[in-house]
Amino acid sequence: MTEEKYDLKALDCFHLIGVAGTGMSAIAQYLSGIGKKVTGSDRYFHPGEPNDTKEKLEVEGIKCFLQDGSGINETTQLIVISTAVEETNVEIQKARSLNIPIITRSQLLTLISNEKRTIAVGGTSGKSTTSAMLFDILEVAGLQPSIISGAGLVRLQEQGKIGNAFVGNGDLLVIEADESDGSIVNYHPEVGLLLNLDKDHKEISELQTIFQTFKSHSQRFIVNASHELAAPFSQKTAQDFSSSKADAGYKATDFLQEGLSIRFKINNIDFRLQAIGRHNMENALAAVTVANQLGVDLETCSKAIVQYKGIYRRNQVLGKKRNIWVIDDYAHNPAKVAAAIAGVQPLASKVVAWFQPHGYGPTRFLRKDFVEAISKTLRPQDEIWMSEIFYAGGTAVKDISANDLIIDLQMLGKNAFFVEDRNHLVAALVQHFTDDCVLLLMGARDPSLDTFAKQVYNDL
Repeated sequence: MTEEKYDLKALDCFHLIGVAGTGMSAIAQYLSGIGKKVTGSDRYFHPGEPNDTKEKLEVEGIKCFLQDGSGINETTQLIVISTAVEETNVEIQKARSLNIPIITRSQLLTLISNEKRTIAVGGTSGKSTTSAMLFDILEVAGLQPSIISGAGLVRLQEQGKIGNAFVGNGDLLVIEADESDGSIVNYHPEVGLLLNLDKDHKEISELQTIFQTFKSHSQRFIVNASHELAAPFSQKTAQDFSSSKADAGYKATDFLQEGLSIRFKINNIDFRLQAIGRHNMENALAAVTVANQLGVDLETCSKAIVQYKGIYRRNQVLGKKRNIWVIDDYAHNPAKVAAAIAGVQPLASKVVAWFQPHGYGPTRFLRKDFVEAISKTLRPQDEIWMSEIFYAGGTAVKDISANDLIIDLQMLGKNAFFVEDRNHLVAALVQHFTDDCVLLLMGARDPSLDTFAKQVYNDL
């Protein structure tokens, strides 16, 4: 069934299977925030075991169940699933037996976005950060926006929330438009934003087709004209942005990184941001471009950006111990891993980077791209470490190891090391640290990575 068959206003009771996932928990909170009755289940919920996500969802009025069908009954009007939930799931089977319709998260997000003046943020990198920055700007401007994000905003987390969703009283909604599952083509936003285009889940040619459809569905389309593969989507209008070309309407210049903050100008207005790396200047430039196109002046944008507190596991500084900066990052595709390494290089004379790839299929698909991107970014003194690929379950051909990438990098003369079990990482790293060093921890999809990063910091 397609989302066009459903009227969001007429539906009151939703059940989300896989509700602890980042995307699903955001949808659950949004639905609860607009007055719907929401329940959810997840395979990570276990009897008698504390679960932070579950507890925070229940504070928001979302009742959570084990993934055993107990949360589904005759009052449930619609089942929402993530793409990771398989047909054999016991809850899907129960929903089928009760004739309760089932739709995907992206289909529901389409329903939600159709109800609002939606800004859809697209691109293979930077969506969460740009969405969060834009949300902050619109809030400071008094527009009372809503957001459905792929990562928790730190300032919302400081209020005890998961932080990846917020319901405002205004008519603007900021969403991440995901190209990895193709769902980006379902949205018809007031503003479509294209940050970049790099090989990730799909080949470049397929991504180009997807983003072309996204463009055609957007009332207004804003493009990063400084990105080689995104630039062809530009209509050469004054609303495009760039950090390297003179013919865009919004230009970022005078980039300077000072410790853990960056400075730059946008159309000659000074900006300061508590973040690192040129990629975050481009993310801020994108957010500012959209906000200004919606009527927010650049001075207000600057005021909002300086207050930006970041998002969960994006260049998240855990602290400094024994002259070692420890930074946790969600980087998981070649462009993001390279950008994360480059972003921390100004902090110290040596970077020790650790990466846990996720998924055997994605790692196999991106093997050459990872090797190329990492090898180009590492300085002679820098190191790259990897542990074995994270396996989330399901059917997968395990015919590749993270060590294969390490061997490829070693053959290119890079300082590359494999430690199969990440629990042995700190012991293996001891002899590799210097008095001026950054330890960068990278990976995605694995829900235990934040706990692991904090443990690494404690063990140093």
